[in-house]
Amino acid sequence: MKRRLVPGLVLALLAGCGDRGTPRVDPADYNAFYLWAGVRPVPELARAQTLYLLAGEVRREDPDVLVLLRPEPPRLPDQDVWLVVRAARLDWGEGTHQTIARTMAQWRARGTRLVGLQVDFDATTPGLGDYAGFLKALRQRLPNDYRLSVTGLMDWSANADPAHLAALQGTVDEVVVQSYQARTTIPGYAAYLDKLARVPVPHKVALIEHGEWREPPALKRDPLFRGYVVFLLPD
Repeated sequence: MKRRLVPGLVLALLAGCGDRGTPRVDPADYNAFYLWAGVRPVPELARAQTLYLLAGEVRREDPDVLVLLRPEPPRLPDQDVWLVVRAARLDWGEGTHQTIARTMAQWRARGTRLVGLQVDFDATTPGLGDYAGFLKALRQRLPNDYRLSVTGLMDWSANADPAHLAALQGTVDEVVVQSYQARTTIPGYAAYLDKLARVPVPHKVALIEHGEWREPPALKRDPLFRGYVVFLLPD
């Protein structure tokens, strides 16, 4: 005997199938987060192990000024914290370097478990060699007990010159590859991340909150893959 489905039930079943076919990034499934200034903290931050906090920006109009975006140093003694500087240019003046050093010292003095500095700069794939040179000089300015992290484009893993990738070794401690643009996961991300093992330093993948995501199988076989960081969205 054939069974008839109520129309509303059919729609519900179809909706369920669609949800299962498009996995989304749920912050509750992760323990590392990007938190930009002004973004509402989510409950998952209470159990976070690692936080990347935007501290300031080097804007295009003045490379000698770090524009600070937090009114006071955070107090986070229980998480590994990275101080993030977003940069529109790389010809930093002495004023920018001094402000970064002073801000990092203030965060530690407040009790934050600051592990290092991250530079958020969209270095093009052809320009990666020059960027590696900038990072080497920056590394020499950091105290030995601070680590250095950078954000990276997925295209680096697919198309960068191997010599330029190798130049990151011994300078940066990790690369966090961005898999999204604005509020959306970049289409075709799996094809890029299948080649992420070409990046010869420890690397993570940054995901956008609520974005589409299905883990490429190659990541599980990548010996330098260190997990995920979720970029939390403003309301």
